Amino acid sequence: MLSRTASNLYWLSRNMERAECLARILDATSRLTSLPQAEGETTNEWNSAIATAACMQSFKVNYEEANEQSVIEFLAFSPYNPASIRNCLETARQNARAVRTALTVEMWDAINGAWHELKKFNGKQLSHDDFTRFLSFVKQASLAYDGSAYRTMLRNDAYWFSRLGILIERADATARILDVKYHVLLPEKERVGGPLDYFQWASILRSVSALTSYYWVYQESVKPWLVADLLILNRQMPRSLASCYENLSRYLDDLAQFYGRQGNSQRLARAMLTKLSNATMEDIFQAGLHEFIGSFIADNNRLGAAIAEQYLT
Repeated sequence: MLSRTASNLYWLSRNMERAECLARILDATSRLTSLPQAEGETTNEWNSAIATAACMQSFKVNYEEANEQSVIEFLAFSPYNPASIRNCLETARQNARAVRTALTVEMWDAINGAWHELKKFNGKQLSHDDFTRFLSFVKQASLAYDGSAYRTMLRNDAYWFSRLGILIERADATARILDVKYHVLLPEKERVGGPLDYFQWASILRSVSALTSYYWVYQESVKPWLVADLLILNRQMPRSLASCYENLSRYLDDLAQFYGRQGNSQRLARAMLTKLSNATMEDIFQAGLHEFIGSFIADNNRLGAAIAEQYLT
């Protein structure tokens, strides 16, 4: 496969996954802002949404204050934000057009249909109900693409590159969502384990469609260290860091076997999987969850760069 084709497939999937992750971040933030607060307390949910999306610097260039209107406009519709939902879907469609013959009919229909449906939403004139429908549309568009790829693609290098893009982006988003909740979101005067903390963690689980899974696995009330365990170490959870790296390692090994050559990306993925396999929540919290996640995000970016260098350039 040409490196250009591999790159388009990889970034097509990354952009579709990123659009869904942004929709989930906005959905969770909207839920968090509706939670009751103690008298005199203020929270920073909309700031946390920008921090989770890792675009605080570019946001501050274009907006003075992080509020509902500015954050929704920036993360969902802004042409000045390369990672806005609108730009992600547009870039994904451009990637898809460039590799149209590498996609199945169902995959192209999912992406092209999502792009045309997107034009119906005007970011400056959305009611609350329209905004809710918009977020649902974005999540459904990503699920339609992901499902059509899973059910219709041959298990060859085209499929593996598309999965690598999804998994790298998914791991990054899961780590950032966890980090922002743990390090940024809870007000200083609020008690850890208190009502607000509980509802914030529940909203975080909803943002990654994991609340029901949490109760199935742990069968007790929402607790921060168990949420972290589910989203970091539990391989049953598709969005967990361990699950993402289990699959990243497998697909990179499939590519190595297919092309008859291994490289730095395979070594980095295996090292990360081993690190996650040997980790315990006690060790992670003792060393610092924020520090662990910061190190993970840096390593995840390093793997993305290694994949690009090895296969996409």
